[in-house]
Amino acid sequence: MQSEELQRLTASEPLSLEQEYAMQRSWREDADKCTFIVLDAERWQAQPGAPEESCMAGDVNLFLTDPGDPTLGEIEVMIAEPSCRGKGLGTEAVLAMLSYGVTKLGLTKFEAKIGQGNEPSLQLFRKLHFEQVAVSSVFQEVTLRLTMNTCERQWLLEQTSHVQERPYRDKLAEPH
Repeated sequence: MQSEELQRLTASEPLSLEQEYAMQRSWREDADKCTFIVLDAERWQAQPGAPEESCMAGDVNLFLTDPGDPTLGEIEVMIAEPSCRGKGLGTEAVLAMLSYGVTKLGLTKFEAKIGQGNEPSLQLFRKLHFEQVAVSSVFQEVTLRLTMNTCERQWLLEQTSHVQERPYRDKLAEPH
C-alpha cells in the first residue's frame, strides 16, 4: 500500500507495521468482516510450490455494516498487483464474494462505495448489475447497489457454478 495510485483508488493511507498487524487481527477476529485473498492462478501454476504470498494479486472484502439490516453487505475489491489488472480477476473475485454472501450469509443487498475517479471499478460493478443510488461530492464517492431478486440470484449462481469452497489448508499438513 505504498503505491500512491492504490492509495488514491482505494481512498487508503499507508499504515505502520503495528497498524497492519492490528488490522489483520481485526479481519481474523471480527464477525462483521469477510475477506478473500486474490491469487494470480497463472503465476501459481507456473511456480509449483511457490509461497502463496508471491502469487497474491489483491483482495475482495465484505462488511456487514448495518446491524439493523443483516441482509446488507458492503463490498469492495482491490487488484493491487498492476500486472494482474485487466485480466478479470476483480470480476471473478467479486462474483465469488457475492455468491458467498448470498449462499452462506443470507445477504440480499450489496453496496459498493467507489471513488468518482475510479472508472475501472465503476465499470466492473456496473457490469455486475450494480446501479448508482447516490453520489457524495464531499467524499468524491459513488454508491452503487445490487438487490438480489430471483433473476439476479439465478444469474449470480450461474456465473459462479464452477466455484468450489474448500478448506484453506489441509489440516493434516498444518504444523502442530
